[in-house]
Amino acid sequence: MKYFVVVLLLGLVGCNDQYRYACQNPDNFHKAECMKPKCLFTQTCPEYLVAPILEKQVNAVQQPNQSASEPNAGK
Repeated sequence: MKYFVVVLLLGLVGCNDQYRYACQNPDNFHKAECMKPKCLFTQTCPEYLVAPILEKQVNAVQQPNQSASEPNAGK
C-alpha cells in the first residue's frame, strides 16, 4: 500500500501543462514563430493546432497585427 501511494504522488507531480508544439500554448500566440508568414512553412500556426474553443483567442491576437501590416487595405 505504501508503494502505491508513492507511485500515485509521483504521477501527480509529473502532471503539468505541456504542449506538443509551442504555438498550441495560448501564451505563445503573439510570438513571431507563431505568426504568419513564419508559421506557414512549418504548419504550426495556432489556427491549425488549437481546438475550436480557442479560435476566438487566436483571432483576437492576429487581428491587430494583420491590420498593421496592411496599411492601404482600407483605401
